[in-house]
Amino acid sequence: MPTLPPSTDVDQLRRRAKERLAAARTGDPAALAAFTTAGLPPTLASAQLLLAREHGLPSWPALLLAIAHRRVLDLRDPKALAAFVREHPECATAELQPWRDHPLGASPLGYLAMARYDTTTKRWRDVDGTAAAAHVLLAAGAPVDGPPGAKETPLITAASYGDAALAAVLIAAGANVEATAAEDAGGVPGGTALLHAAVFGMTDVLDVLVAAGAKARSLEEAAAAGELGDRLRADLDPQTLVRALVMASDHQCLAAIDLLLAHGVPVDAEDECYHRQPLRLAAANGRVQSVEALLAHGADPACADHLGRTPLALCLAARAVAADPAPFDAVAERLRRALESGRGTPRA
Repeated sequence: MPTLPPSTDVDQLRRRAKERLAAARTGDPAALAAFTTAGLPPTLASAQLLLAREHGLPSWPALLLAIAHRRVLDLRDPKALAAFVREHPECATAELQPWRDHPLGASPLGYLAMARYDTTTKRWRDVDGTAAAAHVLLAAGAPVDGPPGAKETPLITAASYGDAALAAVLIAAGANVEATAAEDAGGVPGGTALLHAAVFGMTDVLDVLVAAGAKARSLEEAAAAGELGDRLRADLDPQTLVRALVMASDHQCLAAIDLLLAHGVPVDAEDECYHRQPLRLAAANGRVQSVEALLAHGADPACADHLGRTPLALCLAARAVAADPAPFDAVAERLRRALESGRGTPRA
């Protein structure tokens, strides 16, 4: 089934309908067959209806509404959104479809929670207005924990995409901070919002969740939150400890880094399952304080991954799509100094 591109132009759709009708009226076999198969007369209304059905929608007005729905959410203007949902109250809860960049659909709150990632440019960005828009949707009846049967809650989505302001609004509205994603969900199947924020390096959201009482269920989550407490024990699996060091490094929990290294976790160890390694991940996410701490503990600045990518290479690749390049510039400079000092031999 055809899907709509993010920048769908209504005027272009109207032209397509007129062109199809013109082709049918001049005897084009394929164009005529489309009307005949659908049992429709060759009229403009029929051509528009065919376009709507091809995109999985029952009518031309439904297609126009789907486009308007996304556009008003993209504006993130609370006044415009409030006016829109007053006129179309079902749009506070109706799933957005059928969009090429969201093939699985998205609830309005879930869509707002993904706004920090620009699906057109494939880049992260800073956005305003998601929290204010969420207030409007919640007041209009959007379920704070998402529609029944959804694979993850809007709070989990906000945690994955790093929208701390939206996460705070959802929590204040009563979102379940301990809700878990479905076992067949994307991201972290079965994981809480806290685990999603930890895995995806969204420290600001993680802090909001911890302040709201979200509980760390594992050593790795506790390390990401910087709250190891008395969790370090001699009988812990070595890979659990490595993953904890990875998490602490990604979230710049410097005290947790020191504790884990003092516990005997090798500074250059790699998670055998996901190939995540403290210095490489810290570099890739622009965590300059963690990079400094790990290098001070003897981390190898040239330690490459299984694809041959060094911390510096990962840092520069991430910089190219970052909303704010400054942290990556600082990390790159620190890594270059470490390499120039002879600590590690570049291999990528």
